[in-house]
Amino acid sequence: MVPIITPHQGEKVACQSLDVELHGVFKFFHQEPAVHGIDLEIKQGEFFSILGPSGCGKTTTLRLIAGFESADAGKLLIRGQSMANVPPYRRPVNTVFQSYALFNHLNVWDNIAFGLRLQKLRKAEIETRVKEALELVKMSALRSRFPTQLSGGQQQRVALARALVNHPAVLLLDEPLGALDLKLRKQMQVELSTLHQELGLTFIMVTHDQEEALSLSDRIAVMNHGKIEQIGTPNEIYENPRTAFVADFIGDTNLFAGEIVEINSSSIKIVTPRGLSFVVSRQENTPTGLQEPVVVSVRPEKIQLSLYTPNVQTNCFEGRLVNVMYLGTHVNYVVELLAGVNITVLQPNTFGSLPNIDTPIYAWWSENDCLALSNS
Repeated sequence: MVPIITPHQGEKVACQSLDVELHGVFKFFHQEPAVHGIDLEIKQGEFFSILGPSGCGKTTTLRLIAGFESADAGKLLIRGQSMANVPPYRRPVNTVFQSYALFNHLNVWDNIAFGLRLQKLRKAEIETRVKEALELVKMSALRSRFPTQLSGGQQQRVALARALVNHPAVLLLDEPLGALDLKLRKQMQVELSTLHQELGLTFIMVTHDQEEALSLSDRIAVMNHGKIEQIGTPNEIYENPRTAFVADFIGDTNLFAGEIVEINSSSIKIVTPRGLSFVVSRQENTPTGLQEPVVVSVRPEKIQLSLYTPNVQTNCFEGRLVNVMYLGTHVNYVVELLAGVNITVLQPNTFGSLPNIDTPIYAWWSENDCLALSNS
């Protein structure tokens, strides 16, 4: 069987050469910037996700790469070649859409072969490529079915096969799992990750699903209002967000606005308008200006709860339980602090009895388990 894409079959591509580059790219709609001067460098073989809320510019960015939109300013290169004035069908990319865009009057085989026939390839080559693509997505047994006879997950596999059969350098995924139910989406996430590892292809996925991006991606770009807020690995994005938006958008977090009142070599002290006082360990991007406005971020799973006063000196607050939600593997608590501020706490379910609502309780966390983010 002819390899479908790359000599790196079966292993993660270690090459650091770039497949896609965007330099100072702008796109305007009705004089409003949908994409606002973004810079991206996506490495060969990466699974790269563009993540953000609706209207942030992520889909427009994908359409710019695909060639369905043209940039109003900046440069876009694929494999080092400028894509200025290059139409979509001449770019070494293929797109899998959320709607799948399958032809209902064609069966699975003919859907996959459609693009190859437009290229007027030899019949033998078309047959070889389609068979190969069907095997990759485990759909060989359903080659004669029509899209309406397939489940959502099967339609997704056909859409992937139709894109892969063209041997693209880059596979673009536009909310690829958004139309699936939760259980099937989880299953397809595993299949998509396995397929990426087997092919060594560059995948660029647009999604608003934070968990999906965190579980699948090598790196993530978080977008907001047409700009990139942060690019990093899933661990970097989650554990070390650079802005309050990223901290709040990626996963759950508790945010407290305040200002810096003390600074020393290892930590800073922040006080909020309600009188809450936090001590945060200094890190590389920690703000360090006296009276500088900041936001303290602490993840729910980093917070500890105790019915008795814990032996800690900082970041310890008295309050009462106002909500207890049993989630199976975890328990979600809402604690109202004496200052009148509610915080969310997530703890593993240890199968003990759950405390009652209105139980007095202490919430605390270490100086290393919270971040101070610029709020200027």
